[in-house]
Amino acid sequence: MKHTLDAAALRHLLDSPDAPRVVDVRTPAEFAGPRVPGSLNIPLDVLREHAAELRGHLGERTVLVCRSGPRAEQAAAALAVDGVRVLSGGLTAWQADGAPVETGRPRWDLERQVRLVAGSIVLTSVLASTAAPRAKWVAAAIGGGLTFAALSGTCAMGTALSKLPYNRGPRTTIENVRAALRR
Repeated sequence: MKHTLDAAALRHLLDSPDAPRVVDVRTPAEFAGPRVPGSLNIPLDVLREHAAELRGHLGERTVLVCRSGPRAEQAAAALAVDGVRVLSGGLTAWQADGAPVETGRPRWDLERQVRLVAGSIVLTSVLASTAAPRAKWVAAAIGGGLTFAALSGTCAMGTALSKLPYNRGPRTTIENVRAALRR
């Protein structure tokens, strides 16, 4: 069973002698930016693919983190391990609480990129619809996709954007994860 944990509770746990392992399930490129100090990056796609193997390493002393919560929830569901906790509100809530972060190279997070691309497509198609009225349906399709993304907790545009070179960063393989878990 999965439990949620707020930023203040996680800060308290990290200061304890029996601190949990924090696993960040964002992409390597996102992880290269701000993150919870000492966290381990296991991208959601790697975690899903190797969930059976990782269950033995990630248990009740594990807290899953992503930008705002949904990917960490998906990771918890994929692991299906009792006691795994999810940081409620993700890194956004962590930073809003004034908690410390490690920072790498600054870059736009995936959610912001989705907003830029979706907004640009909608704006362009609405403007184009003044000359070609059918262009409005492009805006409608993007609106439908964003609605589906919100309701399902998935995002096809985010998945597509995560595959761009800018968003890939260093590749995290199961071998890298195994090595990090042995430490």
